Amino acid sequence: MTPPSAVLQVLPALASGGVERGTIEIAEAIRDSGFRPIVASAGGALVSELERLGVRHVMLPLATKSPLGLWRNAGSLTALARAEGVRIIHARSRAPAWSALLAARRSGAAFVTTYHGTYNENLPGKRLYNSVMARGDRVIAISGFIADLIRTRHGVPEERIRLIPRGVDPRRFDPALISADAIDAQRAAWDAAPGVPVILLPGRLTRWKGQGVLVAALARLRPPAIAVLAGGGRPGFQAELQAQAAREGVADRLRILGHVPDLAVAMAAADVVVHASTDAEAFGRTVIEAQAMARPVIAADLGGPRETVEQGATGWRVPPGDPDALAKCLAQVLGMSTSAREAVGRAARMAVLARYSTAAMQAATLDVYRELLA
Repeated sequence: MTPPSAVLQVLPALASGGVERGTIEIAEAIRDSGFRPIVASAGGALVSELERLGVRHVMLPLATKSPLGLWRNAGSLTALARAEGVRIIHARSRAPAWSALLAARRSGAAFVTTYHGTYNENLPGKRLYNSVMARGDRVIAISGFIADLIRTRHGVPEERIRLIPRGVDPRRFDPALISADAIDAQRAAWDAAPGVPVILLPGRLTRWKGQGVLVAALARLRPPAIAVLAGGGRPGFQAELQAQAAREGVADRLRILGHVPDLAVAMAAADVVVHASTDAEAFGRTVIEAQAMARPVIAADLGGPRETVEQGATGWRVPPGDPDALAKCLAQVLGMSTSAREAVGRAARMAVLARYSTAAMQAATLDVYRELLA
């Protein structure tokens, strides 16, 4: 009996992050559709989750950017594709995409890319390096913002672009699954006294994610609130944020948590969730996760959140990098009645479930695979 066709996804590593989470979600969908899912990466904490789904993981040094390493990886991926009957190679990051492009051309597999980021061009040759993500037989754009960027920057014809927004899993992000006791315990862990508002900013600790903007806004906010930063990152930047909070006089109101294993509980325990990125997000997955948890969301008015946050209806948008505007919006939202905030949260959850579910993202991606196999 001929084994079912295989789909190979390639990415640098399986650590935490939106690209990694999307890879696992699509691998699960490939498995359930009757294809054989294979994922190749340099490994990481999420390999065990992938393998629990019954998905094969192949360890390769795909995080390398050296020309020799890319060439060697192309050979390894070509051999893997031929041995496993891979019909589609789906690349999710630039360095492994160059190896995957060569492997697809050598093995006869179709080549799919997902354009996950804005990919800066601040060095000579970067546009050429980035262009591999626009060379797929089909190029998946994760937002309308990214689809426009692909058209203007790389001149990709419309027939090769597929707009597939990122999705949120309602099995993981559902306020009905979080008990009052779990919320109370989370707030107690943050040392948040009853009645004191909690502002949550989920995101990697890096300057462009805007944690410093929130710290500055916190100093301008009345009445006082607690700001919780959830996400790993460089210890040096964490020290900068703590020093900034001390200068602003809000050190006692700042909580820096590092990686949070259960973000749904953290969101349920927050009064408002903030996205404060100063660079355009390709999509902004934490925004729809917070909306799925029916939380009020304030997002920076650029990039992907312009598509997921309807002003005043499913959240609010503020100018990026503007602590005064953020503080003013926070005061407005926290000053609303509980019922008014809950109404916005309910509208946001309904919008996310209608337009931005994991199931919708999986189904649309499988449609791309079937189109190419046909």
